[in-house]
Amino acid sequence: MAATVGVPRAIGRVLKGRPCKAVVSLHGPQRFLSTTFKASDLQIELSSHLKSKPDPGKLVFGKHFTDHMLTIEWTQEKGWGKPNIKPFQNLSLHPASSALHYSVQLFEGMKAFRGLDKRIHLFRPMLNMERMFRTALRACLPPFDKSELLECIRQLIHVDQDWVPHSDSASLYIRPTFIGTEPSLGVARSTYALLYVILGPVGPYFATGSFNPVSLLADPGFVRAWMGGVGDCKLGGNYGPTIYVQNEAAKEGCQQVLWLYGEDHQLTEVGTMNIFMFWKDQQGDLELVTPPLNGIILPGVTRHSLLDLARKWGEFRVSEKVITMADLIKGLEEKRVKEVFGSGTACVVCPVNRILYRGKNYHIPTMENGPEIAKRFLKELTDIQYGRVASDWVQPV
Repeated sequence: MAATVGVPRAIGRVLKGRPCKAVVSLHGPQRFLSTTFKASDLQIELSSHLKSKPDPGKLVFGKHFTDHMLTIEWTQEKGWGKPNIKPFQNLSLHPASSALHYSVQLFEGMKAFRGLDKRIHLFRPMLNMERMFRTALRACLPPFDKSELLECIRQLIHVDQDWVPHSDSASLYIRPTFIGTEPSLGVARSTYALLYVILGPVGPYFATGSFNPVSLLADPGFVRAWMGGVGDCKLGGNYGPTIYVQNEAAKEGCQQVLWLYGEDHQLTEVGTMNIFMFWKDQQGDLELVTPPLNGIILPGVTRHSLLDLARKWGEFRVSEKVITMADLIKGLEEKRVKEVFGSGTACVVCPVNRILYRGKNYHIPTMENGPEIAKRFLKELTDIQYGRVASDWVQPV
């Protein structure tokens, strides 16, 4: 039998008296009772069958899950229900659920790290909450209080804290997910929804390791996102259609896809990562450049952090601007390109050493140049994440 307990007293004291932020509904007249859920209402049902923990040195990304999960239900009639932490289990969905038929679904990707002091930290979690909130509104799913959700996630991690690896090369991956569960067919906003969070210990994202270079297929015949679309939202519908192109890249001997956009073949993203290039511009000045957040680029938390670090260094120009394949090729021909790399929560920083474009392989001299900047980014970011360097970017669990 599972045991049911309330929120720990210490947490109750912290939450007591905290005002519930007003949330404006985008769903017409407020017929429902609760416009947000509260972490102070959290109920915890502990599992009586705890799983054995995997070896941190042998983790495969996304294959292991902890003992518990967080679920919060919403209906248009009643609003948000109480949040629940309960044993990890399968979901029960109506066969007509809107998430299954019309991809009314979104998710986030976050990590918790065990620092040198053995304490557990989250890395800039409010950036994930803010992106999830924006995406929920775009998917016509109900708004929620971002701080309350983060507090619920903290409590879930607290319950499953033994799953956070004692390792500086592994972490606990956090997957908040929000789905429409409307039990009827029809392309319309959902009047039923489920927000849930699952956790799992992870090692390097790529099978090649944590900092080995990848090769890219740049095929202008495939597009990940477009102006006026939802490329800047973390919706599941952005990812499923990319699997085919990923397989095409593998057939060509490439590990990832470099997504291009427009008639001038603008560089946008690398697989599921944001892309960066470190080079000398045509005036000979050093520059770190990444595509701008113009609606087709996902505003990555790691992307945001790398830009913040580079601007703090103040050693070279930092630009958010359009880069085309013609720009990159000219830079390679003139030996101005030093490094190209991707960034993301899962991989952190991933160097690029080759791009296949229109039948021709272009060697990227990332590894020959250290890669000085990519390695520096990786070290400074992971030093912060694992608590080797103090920073207000990390928050305790």
